[in-house]
Amino acid sequence: MAAVTGIGVATPPRITQEALWDGYFRAHTGGGGLARRIFAGAGVRARHTVVDPVTEDISGWSTERRMARFAEQAPPLATAALVDALAAAGRSPGDLGLLAVVSCTGYGTPGVDVALADGLGLAADTQRLLIGHMGCYAAIPGLGAVCDFATARGLPAALVCVELTSLHVQPPDDDPEQVVAHALFSDAAAAVVVEPDAPGWELLDVAAHTDTDSRDLMTWRVTDLGFRMGLSARVPDALAGAVRPVVEKMLARHGATVDDVAGWAVHPGGPRILDTVRLELGLTEAAMAPSRAVLAEHGNCSSATVVLVLREIGARPGELVVAMAFGPGLTLYTALLRRSG
Repeated sequence: MAAVTGIGVATPPRITQEALWDGYFRAHTGGGGLARRIFAGAGVRARHTVVDPVTEDISGWSTERRMARFAEQAPPLATAALVDALAAAGRSPGDLGLLAVVSCTGYGTPGVDVALADGLGLAADTQRLLIGHMGCYAAIPGLGAVCDFATARGLPAALVCVELTSLHVQPPDDDPEQVVAHALFSDAAAAVVVEPDAPGWELLDVAAHTDTDSRDLMTWRVTDLGFRMGLSARVPDALAGAVRPVVEKMLARHGATVDDVAGWAVHPGGPRILDTVRLELGLTEAAMAPSRAVLAEHGNCSSATVVLVLREIGARPGELVVAMAFGPGLTLYTALLRRSG
């Protein structure tokens, strides 16, 4: 069985939510009362961005220009996160048999995976996997893939999520869906190192649920002016009916129930998402504290966010933790982990 033995995080400069509102988004969204309430109610105190819109307005940039910026700024951030994770695991880059990279905010070939391999001096026969455009839940299937590799091949592997959502600020618009996106999303890189038969966070199971009837509630469209988010207010309600059945079915495969879970790493897609998960699973507010803390300090960093939350959870050997994330599809992904060693 493979286990997460190291977690690493890297973030660009920090800016407060108030500074973003006062310095840019007040005028960008028309400054109406609804937009102000959305920003104030997002549960976000600060974010980290490679582009500070207060000093650099890129809302009119072409997608080509944004992707050039991604190619410039994503590799060093991803490298810093992976170096951090390798150090935590006590491993070197040369130990890796597989490097998997997740992103839905930038593309180019050769991509971040090749830049990482070159910058860290990975061996020429190190395998690479690029997981693109899945959205906020992609870290969990990515974790499943690297753990499967480590188990099957008997070699360490690494997963790196790097998301630069600040590159996709859209032209001025008072559409509530765009205001919500502008109030929540942030930049970060997060990495995990996994090893076979090692103490750490053992990955016991991964489960997925996709409701294609709700596919239009959350979208991420490539446009001539970057990637545009579609985020319906009905997303929490659409997810509500799936959360408990999916989690209970996964836990039942291991003879466990919701009450047996010591920690919950829930992707903070927004405060209503966290409220929905808490109510549907009957969790305490204390169980949601790590997710709310990450939302407050980091915002929603797409695929990297659930790794940031997992890093905040402490558990004793033998205790179970459930990781959960949501994204386009409409998709729910969960993972069951157990602390060992």
